[in-house]
Amino acid sequence: MTTTAEAGDAGTGSGEGGDGKGAPPASRRALVAGSVGNFIEWYEFGVYGYFATIIAAQFFTPEGGSDIEALVKTYASFALAFFFRPVGAALFGRIGDRIGRRPTLILVVLLMTAATAAIGLLPTYATVGAAAPWLLTLVRVLQGLSAGGEFGGAVSVMTEFAPPGRRGLYGAWQSFTVALGLLAGAGLAALLATVLGEGDLQRWGWRLPFLLAVPLGLAALWLRLRLEETPSFRRSSGASAGHARGAGADPAPAAARRPSAAATWRAVGLGIGRLMGWSAAGYTFLVVMPSYLQSTLGASFQQALLATVVANAGFALAILPAGALSDRIGRRAVMVAGTVALIVLAFPLLNLLQDPDASSAARAAAVFAAGAAVGLLAGPGPAMLAEMFPTTVRYTGLGLAYSLSNAVFSGSAGLIITELIKRTGDADVPALYVVVVCAVGMPALLTLRGDDHRRALRD
Repeated sequence: MTTTAEAGDAGTGSGEGGDGKGAPPASRRALVAGSVGNFIEWYEFGVYGYFATIIAAQFFTPEGGSDIEALVKTYASFALAFFFRPVGAALFGRIGDRIGRRPTLILVVLLMTAATAAIGLLPTYATVGAAAPWLLTLVRVLQGLSAGGEFGGAVSVMTEFAPPGRRGLYGAWQSFTVALGLLAGAGLAALLATVLGEGDLQRWGWRLPFLLAVPLGLAALWLRLRLEETPSFRRSSGASAGHARGAGADPAPAAARRPSAAATWRAVGLGIGRLMGWSAAGYTFLVVMPSYLQSTLGASFQQALLATVVANAGFALAILPAGALSDRIGRRAVMVAGTVALIVLAFPLLNLLQDPDASSAARAAAVFAAGAAVGLLAGPGPAMLAEMFPTTVRYTGLGLAYSLSNAVFSGSAGLIITELIKRTGDADVPALYVVVVCAVGMPALLTLRGDDHRRALRD
């Protein structure tokens, strides 16, 4: 189904896999260099979510304050970082669409690493009083800016280097490294909780996962320094330069080939609609769940983290097969199936977790299934977004769509769910949130064309 909301008409540029025998190694380097930044970003966001109750106590609980109030403030800071993602997407996206994907991604990973490591060094409320939450919030803002610039560049690099017929699989690696990052964060949090004990974890152990960003960031920087510019961007910028020289020119300069701002924003809005179910369900089941299990269902910290590890395992195992399947049958079929699964299963899966008589195996199966359903959206999602925008605005457009969707439906998930449970006492709020958002986003998914996966990326 063709829609004018997608930025420009289908063009002739291939944008897939480069040219000649050098493409496979360049494609592999693009996968690794693009993935590593996503891993660090989501590792940190996962760690922040998993340690939300500890961070609340360290930064947001003055004497006499309640735990639930501190947790709400912690998630407010969490949400604020997400609302700075669109600013980062616009800022770094504009740079990436004008000077290139490679230099922009290098700048982004430097900012991301510095901001994440800074959390591990911040003084707490007990040390500096009311300044502590403000310092944490400032660092979260810097993380939001860097994260906003990461997604658009990473997905552009992966999909623009992808060989023909494998764009869904290549784009799925972005989501797969998100899952790996969340799993690494959950696994490290569980390990620290077991090895250190609650006292040391509260006093200083929570800082270690954030400081680990330094060696991870240095590795990411080295990989990105070795990255080549993408074939699509070279063609686009080369055509513009040729026009300026008057030799071998594209018949229209880059400014003329760039879609209008109105067309781009229509595509961004449509992209948000297509992503909102993924955003809401992903953060509800994969990140907010530990705090929900502790504060609402009375689970221990270790039990909550174990459930989250299982959910993220289901998420991770579904992503790459879903991306590859979307290369065969289309993005629409796979993403609609995932959305329907979430709508149908959200309440039964959550009620199973709430059942005190349910076995550990049944609960594990429930959270695993929830994660796998989210994976059906996350696998084809990056390639679907890349296919909505031409090269001249791809970094900016898909970054804005993703970051705005995450700002509203992911970053606010913990705050909305925690506050609603606090006000209503209804333990089914997480499932209700997922079902409503997925249902609202379904019409946008149905506007996807069945043959988008077979079309070349537009230059």
